Amino acid sequence: MKNVNFQRQLWPVSWQLVRMAGSLASLLVACLLTAAAWGQTTSAPAIAQALARHDQRVPTEKLFLHLDRPSYVSGETLWLKIYAVEEASHRPLAASTVAYVELLDTDNRPVQQVKIALLQARGKGSLVLPASLPSGRYTLRAYTNWMKNFGPETYFHAPVTVVNTRQPLPAPTASGTALAYDAQFFPEGGYLVRGLRSKVGFKITDNQGRSVVAEGRVLDAAGQVMAQFSTLRFGMGNFNFTPTQVGAAYTAVVQVRGQHPLTVRLPVVRERGYVLSVEEMDATQLRLTVQAPGEAADKLLLLAHSRQRPATLAAELQLSSGSAVVTIDRRKLPAGISHFTLFTPQGQPLCERLYFKPPPPELVLTAKTDKRQYAPRDKVELQLTATNPAGQPLSADMSVAVYQIDSLSANGGADIASYLWLSSELKGTIENPASYCTTTGPDAAQAADNLMLTQGWSRFRWRGLLAGQPDSLPHLPELNGHLVRGQLTNRLTGAPQAGVPAFLTAPSRKVQLYVAVSQVDGSVQFETANLFGTRQLVLQTDYRRDSLHQLELLSPFSTQYLAKPPAAFDLSERLAASLRQRHLQAEVQRRYFGTMPPAYQLPRAADSAAFYGRADERYRLDDYTRFKVMEEVMREYVHSVMVRARKDGFHFLVPDQNAHTLSENPLVLLDGMPVFDINKIMAFDPLKVRQLDVLTSRYFLGPLLYDGIVSYATYTGDLAGFPLDAHALLQEYEGLQGEREFYAPRYDTPAQKQSRLPDFRNLLYWNPMADARASLSFYTSDQAGTYRVVVQGLSESGLSGSTSYTFTVNALP
Repeated sequence: MKNVNFQRQLWPVSWQLVRMAGSLASLLVACLLTAAAWGQTTSAPAIAQALARHDQRVPTEKLFLHLDRPSYVSGETLWLKIYAVEEASHRPLAASTVAYVELLDTDNRPVQQVKIALLQARGKGSLVLPASLPSGRYTLRAYTNWMKNFGPETYFHAPVTVVNTRQPLPAPTASGTALAYDAQFFPEGGYLVRGLRSKVGFKITDNQGRSVVAEGRVLDAAGQVMAQFSTLRFGMGNFNFTPTQVGAAYTAVVQVRGQHPLTVRLPVVRERGYVLSVEEMDATQLRLTVQAPGEAADKLLLLAHSRQRPATLAAELQLSSGSAVVTIDRRKLPAGISHFTLFTPQGQPLCERLYFKPPPPELVLTAKTDKRQYAPRDKVELQLTATNPAGQPLSADMSVAVYQIDSLSANGGADIASYLWLSSELKGTIENPASYCTTTGPDAAQAADNLMLTQGWSRFRWRGLLAGQPDSLPHLPELNGHLVRGQLTNRLTGAPQAGVPAFLTAPSRKVQLYVAVSQVDGSVQFETANLFGTRQLVLQTDYRRDSLHQLELLSPFSTQYLAKPPAAFDLSERLAASLRQRHLQAEVQRRYFGTMPPAYQLPRAADSAAFYGRADERYRLDDYTRFKVMEEVMREYVHSVMVRARKDGFHFLVPDQNAHTLSENPLVLLDGMPVFDINKIMAFDPLKVRQLDVLTSRYFLGPLLYDGIVSYATYTGDLAGFPLDAHALLQEYEGLQGEREFYAPRYDTPAQKQSRLPDFRNLLYWNPMADARASLSFYTSDQAGTYRVVVQGLSESGLSGSTSYTFTVNALP
């Protein structure tokens, strides 16, 4: 029996999916959905089962990012912590090992792009904002490779304000200047139907996306007033309306104080259709009403579902005189957003209505300093606790930021609980999302209902789901490392080339080689490990078989964006003092402490062995007489490799010790890069080679079989000037981001406190891996003012929470 070595590669696709999310392994290889297609009668339980099978087969990730501050000056460092969770339970999901983080401008152009390693469902990183970055409102977004299958609506998004104090600032908006504003109207359930009374939600914002106070009226084609309305919280509200005319017959006239009236057409009124209404009857009961025109006696299906959990309601409705009513005990609904979807008997979706049930208190975090007031350069002792609502201590993964409050950062940033329960389930920007999760009472319930009316969305493609069509999931989860993607085409025709083995190498002291076979569309994917920092990658095929292949590396970042980017940046007079202070802080720090942040530290590989493991023979060339010609090296003391010279040049023969034969198909490597032309190796300077490994048994590299391995390693690990083949692609590639430690000065001694170096930091402390069991400490700067402590946390069981705390730094007398 011959010895055979294997290297695990990236096939088949199903092998990767089976491993995702650990406990879901058996579910990810489920059969195709068997729900009914259009035109076939189905049932509410059948739809619920189809949805359950879909949810089990396609698990969903969520990312939440804790940013150190909500606003920055160009040239500063943005620090971040990443929490990765499973959508249904919010438990940490250690599936993906890479998160993609981008800073986008108002035109959705990436300003910065980084790849951050995820370890045990968490990651930490930073973005150094360019000193030339213009002032503006940017968007930070983050996602995994797996999340790219479900569209940009599922990505994490957060607004980031950046001010460049060294460039002329946009003219501030003077008070009283006319602002453009926008009004949108949303019929409950999705449609207006002639003769049916329905609730219409609305949202009114200015050109900065901020809510405004307004009132208005609905007019018919003759100018008669059909309804009146006014905003409640956050520029939203609703009114009841019964249209009597079909088509675009109704307009809304919106009046904002001090502005010209705005006229907007209401959505088109349909002749036929359905209206789905949701109403709270009392503290426990929820009433769902379905209406249809005339004396309709249709049979319909109703499904309630939430966050990839099994359906909480699957009922068949029989309309009587054009209506049907269902009463639900809302105590049995899961916390968060529930989707009520109405279907025809054939499974065609008709209407959808969202309902929000505030989550109960989960992870209770507290932060407390040893004092409430400090002097400049004082030591601050910070104590954190994490408990359940009953006060019992819990272990939690936490992150902590301490920054100065000014007009640019007065509102703070997003909190993890409201994001997981609310923001991540809705489209668009939500003002003060935490208030929907923590505020109670009738006004709070009305505000939440208005939000559900105006900003709901559904991620399901019901037709494919119920017809049993498999999901298109071209993006694999990165379970073991970053997937480097490439494209293989014909050099002359540009046509994709399928079934061609391609080789990827990141030359280094550690021998790493990855192989993949091109798919029908010419794509190749390489599952890399420990690819950190900026690397030179070599991508090639075996040109001896076909020299017409052309390779290119593809960007792993998503090219899908939300339709509406953040509004343009507006500087008002109220920000003038904060801008002057930020400019002074930035200039002092830049002048005395330089502009370059600390360098990234790349992690040391836990395993420095080559991908093929332990070699059968190893030659350290410095242990032998050094020859100036490679042929002499190979013939004199590398006895396990025989050199033969023929008409076409040199060939290597490796003896198979088990079969007692000579094999002429070894894999020849230089710093991990395949070398297909032995003549080039024989012409290479042996004085640049540090070590030679020989594997004398057969070796499977993915689908390829080699009769042994001959691996050369240079002293520098960077090919040492070896001439690449003309068909090979050499390209610089940014791998995973290394780790940069947050630095802040300490004032432990009187001499340090009396240092004349100014300390104008507005970010005093950042700790992405905080522990409630340890005492945290840091020092104040020379900047007097109010400082905010922000703590975010997530327990192993999926309980999330956040808290904030303020203290004051007083100026010296």
